Amino acid sequence: MSAQLQENISKAEGYLARFKENTLGHYINGEWTLGSGETFDNTTPFDQSFLGKVAAATEADVNAACEAAAEAAAGWAATPGAERRKILHRLGDELEKRAEEIAMVESMDCGQALRFMRQAAVRGAANFRFFADQAPEARNGLSLHQAEHTNFTVRSPIGPVAVITPWNTPFMLSTWKIAPALASGCTVVHKPAELSPLTASILAECAEAAGLPKGVWNMVNGFGTVAGKALTQHPAIKAVALVGDSATGKLIQAQTAQTLKRLHLELGGKNPIIVFDDADFDRALDAVVFMIYSLNGQRCTSSSRLLIQSGIKDKFLAALKARVENIKVGHPLDPETEVGPLVHTGHYDKVTSYFEIAKQDGATIAVGGKSLRDEMGPGNFVTPTLFVDAKNSMRIAQEEIFGPVLTAIEFETEEEAIQLANETVYGLAGYIWTSNTGRAMRMAHAVEAGMLWVNSENNRNLPSPFGGVKMSGIGRDGGDWSFDFYMETKNVCIAHDTHKVPVLGR
Repeated sequence: MSAQLQENISKAEGYLARFKENTLGHYINGEWTLGSGETFDNTTPFDQSFLGKVAAATEADVNAACEAAAEAAAGWAATPGAERRKILHRLGDELEKRAEEIAMVESMDCGQALRFMRQAAVRGAANFRFFADQAPEARNGLSLHQAEHTNFTVRSPIGPVAVITPWNTPFMLSTWKIAPALASGCTVVHKPAELSPLTASILAECAEAAGLPKGVWNMVNGFGTVAGKALTQHPAIKAVALVGDSATGKLIQAQTAQTLKRLHLELGGKNPIIVFDDADFDRALDAVVFMIYSLNGQRCTSSSRLLIQSGIKDKFLAALKARVENIKVGHPLDPETEVGPLVHTGHYDKVTSYFEIAKQDGATIAVGGKSLRDEMGPGNFVTPTLFVDAKNSMRIAQEEIFGPVLTAIEFETEEEAIQLANETVYGLAGYIWTSNTGRAMRMAHAVEAGMLWVNSENNRNLPSPFGGVKMSGIGRDGGDWSFDFYMETKNVCIAHDTHKVPVLGR
């Protein structure tokens, strides 16, 4: 064990001590409470050891959080945008003060390598600052002139909203949803994933330290079957923003039907990365490796299908195989680690089940395809895996595995690449590598996805829209698209007193 890893473990133990010693509760109306429910154990995917007990919210706990958000809604909506901006900038400052703590706690809670989590607080702070700066103008709309009428639009916050976030990169995704909600003037009830709840509590503490009024930010822990259902069905909640898998999205859509809540569902994907013969070989190789094996392959925009043109297939797959074999799997707090343990035993079982499925389907396991528990102990470690000789109809090419697993499929022509890319129920993201500008433009129009990157990995631009099509979701985040979701638009038509008013019954 390196000296740096020993130092990181010691620091992490210090940050985690309070969670191990005290039950993690809910943050409701500016107060921490254990609520009225039972508790459940939180464990680290590194070795299944105990990280602490977490209170599981009951329907009564969720109701208290929703009522607090509803009570605070009018006051927060009336707070001038310039004041909201100041508070959210202070919140960004608080996050950066605790950047190391956030990174280490998140690494141990969800298994992500520290090299990626070190940017979590910085990205979270950037999310709050970006949307904070839009807060003073968030209400502004359009001015539409006609000869005898002038129309203009104004926006107002929709009210209390539910934000339900996943376990893969919980901290960053929470800030990505909550920041625009608060900037728009909405109040929030946040339910983090039960598998990785710790950094959500740090977020709530930072919000309190930044001076957010009571009831504006509320957080409840627990399970989707109880807390999630109560939250999505609560009449005070006007909109639900979810990041999760497609099965959860369907369930929430059904649960919200009776109250006609507004929904933004950011769901799963089976995203293609399409590499043509004329691509920049080295840059494309770097992008292919990064976009599936970083973050343990546990992110919605991972490019889990490699569509490789036949002219460079053999050379590219040989180079890819060598790179995958060289990826370092290890302790999430080790600065050298590139792939850490999968988040939970149940998810580990799911990912490893595809190793046998690949064989049954007739694919070849070129790299990996096995558990590392014999070598690395009881943690949820698997080898970075590459499937080749695959067909697009195979389960490994159609189902979201959500792990460090890549399926390679050969294609001959541009038309075939488009067909393969689109032959899936998902449509979140896609990546195209080619030096042909015309082809890039044609592919950009033809590939069915909410987001496409040409000659790039996933490069996030905060003002740009983020979201998917088909089974990958409904709606868009980012820039003004976020304000459109969290705010109601009202049109006002003012007559110039020059038009003829229709007459009846005079």
